[in-house]
Amino acid sequence: MSIGAGIALFAIGAILAFAVNVEVEWVNLDMIGYILMGAGAVIFIVGIVLLARRRRSESVTHTAVDPTVNERVTRQSTSSTDDAAGL
Repeated sequence: MSIGAGIALFAIGAILAFAVNVEVEWVNLDMIGYILMGAGAVIFIVGIVLLARRRRSESVTHTAVDPTVNERVTRQSTSSTDDAAGL
C-alpha cells in the first residue's frame, strides 16, 4: 500500500509542479508539487525496504553427538515471515 501511495503522491506533485500554471498569492503550487514529489519518493523507497525485509527467511541446522548413545542428533529449524494467508 505504501508503494502505491508513494507513486500517487509523486504523480500529484509532478502535476502540480509541471502542468498547473495557476498563480495564487498565498501559496506557491510549484513548491508544493516538489514537496509532494519528494515525499512520494521517500514513501516509495520505505515501502520497497519494508517489502524486502518481510520476505526474508531463515534456516538453521544444529548437529551434535549424543555422548551416552554415541549417535548424531540433527535438529533443523526453518522460519519464514512470508504469510501465505495474507497474499
